[in-house]
Amino acid sequence: MWLFFSRRLRTWLVLTVLVPLATGLLRRVGHALERRTGPTQLTRGLYRVGDLGDRARATLRGGRRRR
Repeated sequence: MWLFFSRRLRTWLVLTVLVPLATGLLRRVGHALERRTGPTQLTRGLYRVGDLGDRARATLRGGRRRR
């Protein structure tokens, strides 16, 4: 079924559905790991990936970046 969607629609679906889900999931995993083991490089990396997804969505929507 995925093949029947146009390239533009597939790109839109990935950027609006899959990327936010993936970054939210990674942030949640980072939070769970941090509660268990404390702050580590892995948990900081997972939080950064979540923040990267938020910044990308804000940029694509035309929003401003927070400082």
